[in-house]
Amino acid sequence: MADPWWKADPHDLHRIVDRVSSVYVERSHLDRDENAIVIINKRETVRVPAAMIAVMLLGPGTRVTHGAIRLLADSGTAVCWVGEQGVRMYAAGLGPSRGAGLLHRQAWLVTRPKERLGVARAMYGMRFPGENVAQATMQQLRGREGARFRKLYREHSHRSGVPWDGRVYKTGDAFAAGDDLNRLLSAANAALYGICHAVIVGLGASPGLGFVHTGSAISFVLDIADLYKAEYTIPLAFDLTAQGLTDERDARTGLRDQIAETKLLGRIVHDVKTLLNPPGIDFDTPETSELWDERMGSVAAGVNYAADAPLEPTNTSPAVHAADRKEPEEPEPTPLAEAGMGEQHIAIVGPEFDEPASPEPSESPEPPEQTP
Repeated sequence: MADPWWKADPHDLHRIVDRVSSVYVERSHLDRDENAIVIINKRETVRVPAAMIAVMLLGPGTRVTHGAIRLLADSGTAVCWVGEQGVRMYAAGLGPSRGAGLLHRQAWLVTRPKERLGVARAMYGMRFPGENVAQATMQQLRGREGARFRKLYREHSHRSGVPWDGRVYKTGDAFAAGDDLNRLLSAANAALYGICHAVIVGLGASPGLGFVHTGSAISFVLDIADLYKAEYTIPLAFDLTAQGLTDERDARTGLRDQIAETKLLGRIVHDVKTLLNPPGIDFDTPETSELWDERMGSVAAGVNYAADAPLEPTNTSPAVHAADRKEPEEPEPTPLAEAGMGEQHIAIVGPEFDEPASPEPSESPEPPEQTP
C-alpha cells in the first residue's frame, strides 16, 4: 500500500489533468478493496482506482464506509455529498489536489481590479456571444445584462403563454413571491447553485471569491450559475408553469434531467478552468507545501530556520534615519499551478429500491367464546 498523503511525495499523486473529472454515484454502496473504490449495487459492481478520480459525487441512496473515505482522502480526491445529479450541494471534504494553485490564482485575480474586471468581462462575454465587451465598464455590463433578462422573460412569456409580471423573490421564503412562476424560478436557480457549488469545490477553487458578485460565501457560485440561467432555469420554469407542474420538486427534477442529458457538469468544469486559467497561460508549480516569504516569494517548509536568522531584530535603534530604511520591494507573483481537470464524467446509478412488500392478509381468528 502506498504511503498516506502526509508521508507521500507530491509527485507520487496522479496529476489532476490525468484524472477522470468526476464519478457520480447513486443508490449504491461504496467500500474499499486495496487501493480501489468498489461501488456495489443490485445491478453491477464497479472498481475504480481511487487515485484516478478528481471528484467523487455521492448522490441519494449512497452508503460509504470509513475505509473508502480514508482512501479517497489519501488519494487527494474531493468528496461532495449532493442531491440527484448534483442539483444540491450538502457538504464536501478535501480538495482534489495537494496544491493550492487554482485557489491562489483565483485570489490573485480577484484582488487586482484590472484582472478582476478582465474576468468579469469574460463572464459577460460568454452571455453576449458575438458582442465586444472588452472596453465596457461594470455599470454598462450590468445594464446590458438587465436588458437581456427583460427580453428573455418577455420572449418566454410569449412562447409559453404564461403571464410575466416581474421577478419577485425573498431569500429563505419560497412563497414570498406569490406566484408559481417565481417560485419555480427560485427553486430551479437554487438547484443550479448546487451543481455549480459542487464543481467549484471539487476543482479546489473558492466558492466565496466572486468577480461579479461579492460579499456572500457563495459569490463565485452565483457568478458561474448566471452563465446558464438563460439556457436552463428560465425556459424550464416557464415550461413547467405552462404544463401546470407548479411544485418546487418539479423544478428540481426537471433541471436534474436536463443536467444529465446535456452533461452540464463537464461544461461547468471547462468554463471555470477557462475563466481562471485562460489558454496560453501556464501556471505550473509543483504541488508542495511551502512557507511564504515577503522577499523571495516562498521557501521550503519542514526546515528549521533558527540558524539562518537572529531571533531579535538586527537594528532597533530609533536613531536610524528614515531615509536609510528601504521598504522591501513587492515580490513578483509566484507562478501558480494550472487549473487542470480531466474532461470525463462517469455516472454509476443503481436500480430503484424495491418497495417494501405488503404483508399478506391473514384470516382473522375466531373471537373467544364469552364465558358467563
